[in-house]
Amino acid sequence: MRIGLLTEGGYPYATGDSRLWCDRLVRGLAPHEFDVYALSRSARQEDAGWIDLPPHVQRVRTAPLWAPEDDGHTYGRRERRWFAGHFGALVTGVCADDEESGARSFADGLYGLAELARERGGLYAALRSELAVRTLESACRAPGARRGAAAATVPDYLDFVDQLERALRPLSLDWYEDDGLGAVDLCHAASGGSAALPGLLAKRFFGTPLLVTEYGVHLRAQYLAATDAPRSAPVRALLAGFHGRLAAEVYRQAALLTPGNTHARRWQEKCGADRAKLRTVYPGMESERFTEVGEDEESGDPATLVWVGRVEPAKDLIALLHAFAEVRKEQPEVRLRIIAAPVREPGADAYVAHCRALAAQLFPDEAAGAHAVGENPVTFEEIGGPEAPTLAEAYAAGAVVVLSSVVEGFPISLVEAMFCARATVSTDVGAVVEVIGGTGLVVPPRNPRALADACLALLRDPERRYRLGAAARARALELFTVEQNLAAFRGIYLELLSHSPVRRRAVEGVPFAHPAEAYVPGTWADQPVSAAAGAGDPDA
Repeated sequence: MRIGLLTEGGYPYATGDSRLWCDRLVRGLAPHEFDVYALSRSARQEDAGWIDLPPHVQRVRTAPLWAPEDDGHTYGRRERRWFAGHFGALVTGVCADDEESGARSFADGLYGLAELARERGGLYAALRSELAVRTLESACRAPGARRGAAAATVPDYLDFVDQLERALRPLSLDWYEDDGLGAVDLCHAASGGSAALPGLLAKRFFGTPLLVTEYGVHLRAQYLAATDAPRSAPVRALLAGFHGRLAAEVYRQAALLTPGNTHARRWQEKCGADRAKLRTVYPGMESERFTEVGEDEESGDPATLVWVGRVEPAKDLIALLHAFAEVRKEQPEVRLRIIAAPVREPGADAYVAHCRALAAQLFPDEAAGAHAVGENPVTFEEIGGPEAPTLAEAYAAGAVVVLSSVVEGFPISLVEAMFCARATVSTDVGAVVEVIGGTGLVVPPRNPRALADACLALLRDPERRYRLGAAARARALELFTVEQNLAAFRGIYLELLSHSPVRRRAVEGVPFAHPAEAYVPGTWADQPVSAAAGAGDPDA
């Protein structure tokens, strides 16, 4: 089977989202062929290069979304009229307050623009033209437009058109030929949004089935990013309308959607996804590196709490430190180790400094005697340091692992702690309850008292800690390994292809030259049927 893997800001680049799970998927399904169609998000990502690709990746084609890229195409009078009609339908759908008519208008405009770009050349100049701005203005001021869109002014139109051109850039790519996406048996989009656009067009032009996987819902990420961006309210409303319509169209056209957890699944359902198309596939994680720790239930200091992750405001280390202050009132010998992955995001150092200052204020250095050096019961460390050289040893440092987040998608650190057979205390955010499944303690977010009580309950009861840790490890090995992830997608690929028409060219003059077994992974199935066999060879 030939798979077209569609990514945005990830695989095969060395940095970015979904890079690890895509690499595990491709390497784990080696009998299949993969063509990678990747959209990059920044010059830094492109400069970092690609990871090493396995030999069954047949082709890699890339395109940037991060910078203006003039395709050199200009339209004549007739093409401009066609563009105005299709673009008008798309932005009318974006602005429309009525869901049904808006979705229909958006889809008509989207596919009309795609067909125009395919026949007459790219859309770059047209999307950045005065005609596009005037058409957008008419849609914003039309009766029935959303209130936020109606308040837009000329600077807002210009800003939105710029963002729209980048989001729609996949429509202008030269990927939609018989030897491009027309040659794949299945398109697998690693996220929604722009990554799924080539899959929509492959289905439109060639009838190729589309599979969409979302471990973090693209639409939710766009909404969260919009709140932090320095844009006006009308532009945010227009962008929200566009991404909402695009997500709904992707969900409608996809043959199957594979959310990574129930939290993502609920988002997809709210955006119009058909429940019959939804199938949860948990992300696969490597469990082998945690085996030694997981099989040693006696490892870990019974008087140490461990927090592992990226230090950022969403992890709410402030609440964790206040909770630890309550724990110390009951058990003064307990320590807290905050072990962080190296973070390079802007502003991360300031938050770490704030947490260190709070820890110094809450827990002055304590000395055992008049001539001893004082120590703080809270330590800030990095993975790779002398005390925690590996991730597994970070989790092995204590008996209880704590997660204090106020925002969380799929809690990877929690699964890693489960592989290590650690009892956990977590806040009830994102997919935490789904991941834990009764094998750990869960408390409300932003509640230091509840967090402290749960930690104390486990610190005081070693038998309960061992029991919960063993159950957590068993659950993680059953649900969250790379093997279960690969098995799920292997079956899904075959299932989707079994419901799609066979599009490979038959061997001339030989009926059934590509039987159904040809799609089963394995080199034996790739041998063409000989003319003698087709004529009734008794040994065939």
